[in-house]
Amino acid sequence: MTAQARQPVVLDTNIVLDLFVFNDAVAQPLKQALQAGELDWLATEPMRDELARVLAYPQIAPRLAFYQLSADDVLAAFDRHARLLEVAPKAGVTCSDADDQKFIDLAVTAKALLLSKDQDVLSMAKRLGSLGVRAQSAMQP
Repeated sequence: MTAQARQPVVLDTNIVLDLFVFNDAVAQPLKQALQAGELDWLATEPMRDELARVLAYPQIAPRLAFYQLSADDVLAAFDRHARLLEVAPKAGVTCSDADDQKFIDLAVTAKALLLSKDQDVLSMAKRLGSLGVRAQSAMQP
């Protein structure tokens, strides 16, 4: 399946952690879709940088150890599944949390599904919908 035929998706950092660190049951449909090549996960270098920074947080280290993972393992999974693009231009909507704006900008530019657990992002679902973006907290089975 070509990248054009696959559904574009933008994942915020918490969703990536659910996928590759916490092995969250809610993230399993997403993990299966990624592994099956059904999704075109779009990301930017600043998104990868944020993930690397979060993986270094002291509260994440015990989880990595519990699952016998390293930050490098998680970043390798990111690199294996995500397609890096240039940073997207500022979207016509602004998130109250500036750290989340990069996810919104890319999702709007690509007309992608935006998966986030962040209430600042999810509260924008209606406005994002008018721009061709579905914002939700998990893949719908």
